[in-house]
Amino acid sequence: MIQLSPTVALDENELEFTAIRAQGAGGQNVNKVSSAIHLRFDIQASSLPDFYKERLLQFKDQRISKEGVVVIKAQQHRTQEKNRDDAIARLVQLIQEATVVEKPRRPTKATKSSQKRRMDSKTQRGKIKALRGRVED
Repeated sequence: MIQLSPTVALDENELEFTAIRAQGAGGQNVNKVSSAIHLRFDIQASSLPDFYKERLLQFKDQRISKEGVVVIKAQQHRTQEKNRDDAIARLVQLIQEATVVEKPRRPTKATKSSQKRRMDSKTQRGKIKALRGRVED
């Protein structure tokens, strides 16, 4: 079980791991060993609460497909076990980021004095620029 919060846990049976060959440099070993991990997690078929599912499906992230499947590729480390742990950690982080509810922005209005200061600085700047013209005899 993977703990997402004190009340919500994710069963590891819902995660699908596939070992693949890692990209990039690695010497002679890179063509023989499948050390990278593809993690697939189907949001709809998971045991997550509905709130988590809705937030994840609405979350704008390139790792979430249109079908609602999270695909994470982990290839930082040289061993499969470390890459597997890294992929799980990144999935947990993604789920926690998606479920954070941001407080709504309340529009504010500029004060009269700040508007006056802004207009005065614009006028001053315009005068400076006007003085940059060609000097006539």
